[in-house]
Amino acid sequence: MDKFEKLTGVAAPMPMINVDTDMIIPKQFLKTIKRSGLGVNLFDEMRFDDDGNEIPDFVLNQPAYRNAEILVAGDNFGCGSSREHAPWAIKDFGIRCVIAPSFADIFFNNCFKNGILPIVLPQEDVDKLMDDAQRGSNAVLTIDLENQTISGPDGGEIAFEVDAFRKHCLLNGLDDIGLTLEKAGAIQSFETKAAQERPWV
Repeated sequence: MDKFEKLTGVAAPMPMINVDTDMIIPKQFLKTIKRSGLGVNLFDEMRFDDDGNEIPDFVLNQPAYRNAEILVAGDNFGCGSSREHAPWAIKDFGIRCVIAPSFADIFFNNCFKNGILPIVLPQEDVDKLMDDAQRGSNAVLTIDLENQTISGPDGGEIAFEVDAFRKHCLLNGLDDIGLTLEKAGAIQSFETKAAQERPWV
């Protein structure tokens, strides 16, 4: 998993509430178990019409936000079914941070496991960042995970909270497998000792 330390990028505004996982990645794209390749289908039914043409009004189709790395969203983001394909699609598109007043629990947890930083902020702070994000290509935010701050285009700063263990995992690029491999020496030592003491196993 890629490390998340400091991210400076364009923030795209999506003030919709209750954006569910089927909106993030519709069910017809869930046939793969690969984490890559889903970015082209992110928000598919909002990005494209029935003929596969881009819908110009959708935020991620607008020139200023095509390469957005941060999403400023509405309340209850990621609700609905517990598909892990949703954070896979978000990350594959290039978005590494989602900011919202609240998230669905399973989606929130899946973000951390896939190298995405979900930040929960009071509505008034989200409103300020949403206003910043309306500036198009000038809507550049800096997310500093180590110091737990968000810096806006005018130099203003907002602090955010994050669980210490999850912060450690993101800063060091550790998913569940990476955490296990940190204990590889101890695991090997145990296996060697167990094989000596119980060779019949």
